[in-house]
Amino acid sequence: MRVVHHSNFVRWLEVARIRWLSEHHRPYPEYLAAGRHFAVIRVEVDYRLPVAFDEEVTVTVWPEWVRGATLRMVYRLETPRGLVAAAATDHAMVDDEGRPRRIPREEREALRKLCGASG
Repeated sequence: MRVVHHSNFVRWLEVARIRWLSEHHRPYPEYLAAGRHFAVIRVEVDYRLPVAFDEEVTVTVWPEWVRGATLRMVYRLETPRGLVAAAATDHAMVDDEGRPRRIPREEREALRKLCGASG
């Protein structure tokens, strides 16, 4: 079909989210070293336009909200032609055994300050 398979959009979301955390909050390996992970519990993608194999896609991501143990990241995926998708992922903080854990207060507050800050 000469277009990128829809599953690749979810991969792009993950790469963008991990990069955003590293640039705006803390590198993801620091979460791992502390035995904390952001497990994906929901993915929403609203596909607007197909993406050709050779097109460059820019993903903009930011946190929409942060709660005690969960957060939501929202995304805009664009090419020079315009918006190709809008997306959101919900995450629960879990420990190394996969048990839900609260996001530590200082991290939660730091992330809340970044809500709505696209970049």
